[in-house]
Order: sequence, then C-alpha cells, then structure tokens
Amino acid sequence: MDRLDAMKVFVLAVDEGSLAAAGRKLGRSPAAVSRAVAFLEERVGTELLHRTTRSIRLSEEGERYVAVCRRVLTELAEADDIAAGPRTAPRGLLTITAPVVSGEMVLRPILDAFLDAYPTVSARLLLFDRAVNLIEEGVDIALRIGPLADSAMVAMRVGEISRVVVAAPRYLKQHPRITEPGDLAKHQIVAMAHLPNSWTFAPRAGSPAPRTVQFTPRFTVNSTYAAVASAVAGRGVARMYSYQVAEQVARGELAIVLAGDEDPEMPAHLITPQGRLSVPKVRAFTDFAVPRLKKHFAQLKKSLKAR
Repeated sequence: MDRLDAMKVFVLAVDEGSLAAAGRKLGRSPAAVSRAVAFLEERVGTELLHRTTRSIRLSEEGERYVAVCRRVLTELAEADDIAAGPRTAPRGLLTITAPVVSGEMVLRPILDAFLDAYPTVSARLLLFDRAVNLIEEGVDIALRIGPLADSAMVAMRVGEISRVVVAAPRYLKQHPRITEPGDLAKHQIVAMAHLPNSWTFAPRAGSPAPRTVQFTPRFTVNSTYAAVASAVAGRGVARMYSYQVAEQVARGELAIVLAGDEDPEMPAHLITPQGRLSVPKVRAFTDFAVPRLKKHFAQLKKSLKAR
C-alpha cells in the first residue's frame, strides 16, 4: 500500500470524524479506509485511532502522528506549487489559525471574501486561545495579537489594538464615577475565568510602577461573548480588547472609561513560516488579507477615539 495515500486517508478520517465519512468523501468503502489506517498502525507499531461503532478518537501517539502527516502532505503540495513557478494559480487547502474571538469577528469575513475570489482554494480555520506551533501543526498562516516571541516567522504587521474598560451607560449613571483605576474597587466587575482577578494599568506620570487593581468579581465567565453581553445588560464593568466591543461602543450600548490609564497599544500581525510565502495560495491570501486587516484595525481605532 502507498504510504502517502494512507496518510491522506488517515488525515481525512480524523478531519471527518469517522472512517465512513472519510470513505464517502474519497469514494471508498469503510473497509478500504480502515485498511489504510491499519497499514500505518502496523508500520509505526502502535495504535493511532481508538475506534468505536460510531466514532474515532486519536490516541496520544496518533495526535503526534497526524500533525506530522499534515506537515508532510502540506510540504509535498507546496513543493509541487513552487516547482510549477510563480504564475501557478493559487490552489489547495489553506490552513489558518487565530484566537477564537478575533478569528470569528475579524478574520473569518476576510477569509470568506478570499474564498469567493479564489475558487480553487479551500480553507481550514482553526480557532484556539493558545499559541499554535505553525510548523508542527501544519498551519500556513496565523493571526497573532500582542508581542511576537518567535523570530523564525515572517511577520506582517496589520494594526494595533488596545484593552478598554467598558460599562453600560445606565450602569455608570447608577454607580459612583470612575475617574481612576482605584475607583473600580467600588464597582461590580465582570471578569474572564482564565484571567487573574486583577487589572494592571499604566503607571502614574513620573512613576515607573504600573498600577494594579485587585477585585472580587461579581460575575465570572469563560466566554468573551457572554462577558460583553453581561456588560451591555448593565451587570458591571468589564475589560476587553477593543475589537471585542467596538460594535457595542459604536451603538452606544457600552461606554469606555479610564481610556487615559490604559497600557500602550499591542500589535496585531499575520505570521507565516519562513519560505511559505513562495507558495501561491499563501502569497495570495497575505496579499488579499493584509490591506483589509490594516483598514479594519485603522477604522476600529478611529471609531473608538471618536467616542
């Protein structure tokens, strides 16, 4: 059996969630798909998939192996594209990752428009609130918010974002004024579950030490959308990234407080592994997305400053 073909079958089975679904997509029987996976398992000497009658689940070894398979298959496809020359039309599967909310709110609409413009390209958008290793996990492009730690990547700066403290206007009318970070101790706080129960602000003029405000949240949640909705409903004060609340601020549902006390803006980048820009689908997406992201983040900054 051809090992590369077996790898393709294995990856598709993982992506589709079952051997039968992979078989339908490939036009093969479930038995043929099962034989391909069994061939790989025999070759590597370990179980890659835990199978039940209804589903499959990657083993610990399978999780590592499928990442390698994705990388091998991606690099082979890229080698073909590079050899075909720069005039080759973009084609194939483009894999992109981003944080959950920025991926859903900012990147997905741009990706939709890109797919309309390039019908020979398909896309896989992976949304994680964790740092994804692009090379190990076979990812072409990532949207990153904040300072970059990995110098091995090609980085294209697309804008800046900030943190903002927000509350509904009716909440602010019914509670003490917020003129400095210390005033937050008198307020109900809507907090994110994965963050500490404290907010740090820029130092006072003439002081090197940042100001940290400790609090006991009135409401803690692990969903950005739920936190924003709770703030809009007047349940308390929240601290979010600017793009997460831009629409609510523009509609007057939320008001920004303490704008002059926030830390400097953070950069937003598209990043891709070294050499990947020579692949037509990757180059086409970056050429398409970078100006649109720059425009989006510039408009976002302008609209928030106008409030």
